[in-house]
Amino acid sequence: MHCSIFVAALLALPVIQALVQNDGVGRLPALGWNSWNAYHCDVNATKILAAANYVVNLGLKDAGYQYVNIDDCWEVQSGRDPTTGELLPDPTTFPDGISGVADEVHALGLKLGLYGSAGTETCAGYPAEIGHESLDASTFAAWGVDYWKYDNCNVPSNWTDQYDFCVPDQSGSLPNGTCPVTDMTAPVGYDWSTSNTAKRYDIMRDALLAQNRTILYSLCCWGDADVVSWGNNTANSWRMSGDIQPNWASVASIMNENSFWLGYVDFWGHNDADMLEIGNGDLTIEENRSHFAFWAAMKSPLIIGTDLSVLPADHVDILKNPYLLAFSQDEVFGAPAMPYKWGTNPDWTFNSTNPAEYWSGESTRGTLVLALNTLDEAADRQITWSEVPSLSAVGNSFHVIDIWTGEDLGCISDGITKSVGVHDTIGYLVGDSC
Repeated sequence: MHCSIFVAALLALPVIQALVQNDGVGRLPALGWNSWNAYHCDVNATKILAAANYVVNLGLKDAGYQYVNIDDCWEVQSGRDPTTGELLPDPTTFPDGISGVADEVHALGLKLGLYGSAGTETCAGYPAEIGHESLDASTFAAWGVDYWKYDNCNVPSNWTDQYDFCVPDQSGSLPNGTCPVTDMTAPVGYDWSTSNTAKRYDIMRDALLAQNRTILYSLCCWGDADVVSWGNNTANSWRMSGDIQPNWASVASIMNENSFWLGYVDFWGHNDADMLEIGNGDLTIEENRSHFAFWAAMKSPLIIGTDLSVLPADHVDILKNPYLLAFSQDEVFGAPAMPYKWGTNPDWTFNSTNPAEYWSGESTRGTLVLALNTLDEAADRQITWSEVPSLSAVGNSFHVIDIWTGEDLGCISDGITKSVGVHDTIGYLVGDSC
């Protein structure tokens, strides 16, 4: 199906009213690790601290990763402290509390993240924040928490939205695939920043900002309530999709959806395409490579979600790719790479199995150019300099580096054609004209 003119125009929209925090927190996409994809509810202090040490020992800290995030199931499930109303870390799995883990993570030169939900319970059924935002934010600050992931489960009926969110095109098809058009669909021009979803997340934003500790705010409402239009004023990142799964279909689907929302990404605000599945499921090394390349190029937070103790060296190398991390963390160019040609499909085609294949983005080190093979067989991909927006008016010959091998290819005229494996990506850093 084809994207509407309305959705296509999103790419031209400026990012406004960003949530600017102290010490540059949230200005660039967060880099870190999260416990959920590796351990789900089987989480404890020992595993968190082991992961923190692997972040250091595998060279991930030196590459820029800094957050070690505890996801769901860290609490006493039966309820809050009957006297103070505070959340209670599980004394069996976290015997020194969250503050004890935070102290040890901080001693490694890393930062600690924690998880909750803007509902009555977390997704796994543990006590959550709605109605307790100020108390909980104060508790997290006292514990030494640096990152707060705020999920969207178990929302009480008085806090649900009056409309469903979807963005149909003029033919009635659904570019983001979220809902059918019914009498519950929001009217044209509806301001989703006034929705109950936005209000729930704004309350927690204000509670976090009231603390004497800077806490990165990761909003996780699954792309609901047109979050891309108001998330930048609320949080440092916002989930733009449902949960990722460790397979290529899920990676390709999220990449496709996010490609239509990238006009909202810049310094201080990032579409969160969900945690990295590198090392999980049945993803091939080529699919892992493409997964990381596009999450970095889209300037999504890069939050590793696997058991680092068994992660193969070639997967670690993907996570440490210096060219992609430099693009993600560029201090001068905040915008992400964007599609300049869809490839297999006509331009502006919304296709969850075959997303846009040709992307480019500017950085201080040159133009990052990526070409993806979405097919189930090897195929040639042709990168032509004259088609790349930032190169077309500059010249026809450029100094080029292969981002995967680091090989300096020298001066290349016209472009590059190369056979690309199934679901693999070729990438180049294109520098000065020559």
